[in-house]
Parts: sequence; structure tokens; C-alpha cells
Amino acid sequence: MPVPVSALVDAVVIIAALVVLTRLAGLRSFSKMSGFDFAITVAMGSVLASVVVSPDTGILAGLSALTALFLVQAVVARARVASSRTQEVLDNAPLLIMDGPTMLEGNMQAAKISRADLLGKLREANVTQLSQVQAVVFEATGDVSVLHRGDGEIDAVLLEDVVREA
Repeated sequence: MPVPVSALVDAVVIIAALVVLTRLAGLRSFSKMSGFDFAITVAMGSVLASVVVSPDTGILAGLSALTALFLVQAVVARARVASSRTQEVLDNAPLLIMDGPTMLEGNMQAAKISRADLLGKLREANVTQLSQVQAVVFEATGDVSVLHRGDGEIDAVLLEDVVREA
């Protein structure tokens, strides 16, 4: 089945608009630094797909929706930087799921991360012995950070916003 020319034109226009808006908005446009950022990125993808596959959506509606999403993201990003309260409302706090070699079962349950999930993340981080682990943090983005034992203790600033007990 041939692709209608209008769908190709819409795809080119909406993708070009996405590139231009991304350049204007800056590097954070497609970051996954917070749950809010992730939701906006998914919404942008949905708008892009709607314009390309659904002739009913219309290019102007798609361009308007993309522009609105970029504006909302920019406003919220500024608010997060300016106000710790805004950041607290929008973002989950990072959660300690391993303290040294000890798995914190209660925190793992709160984060809904299984032992198998955690072991997989440890392997990805090249941990070969649990004694190599100084801390594991389930980040607000859903990423898992593994801090290895080094010559000294972890700088306190790296864990200052981490919840120790869920």
C-alpha cells in the first residue's frame, strides 16, 4: 500500500519542527533527569506518531502540541531550579537500596525492585563481589547507581538527598 504524499510531508515537517524546538530549548529537552522529563518525552513521541500516522490529527495541531510541550517543560525546568518545593512535588527522592554489601529489603520493596533486578544492575556495574559495593541508589529517574568501594568513604554530598529508609 503506497504511503500518501501528505503523510510524508507531515512527517518531514513535524520532525524538522522537533529538531528546531529541541535546538531552541536546549539539551534537557530529551533528558530523563526526572519522571516529568520522561513523561514529556513520551508525550512528544506520541504527538509525532499521531501526526505521521493519523491524517485526522493535522500538522498544525501537531506543531501546536509540540510547542506547548516544549514550553511546559521549559517552565517546569525553571521552576524546579528556582524552587526546591517544586522539585519535591515533581520528583521522587532517590532511595538507598544497598548500604555496603547489605541489601535493604524494605527499601527494595518500596522501590519495587527485586533481588534479581538488583543483582543484574550490580553485574552491569562490574561488581564481582558484594564487598566491592559501598552503596546502591535507586535514582528518581528509575536508574540504579552503584557506588564502588574506593580508597575512602563516599563524599556526604553525593548521598545528602538520598532516603535511607522508606
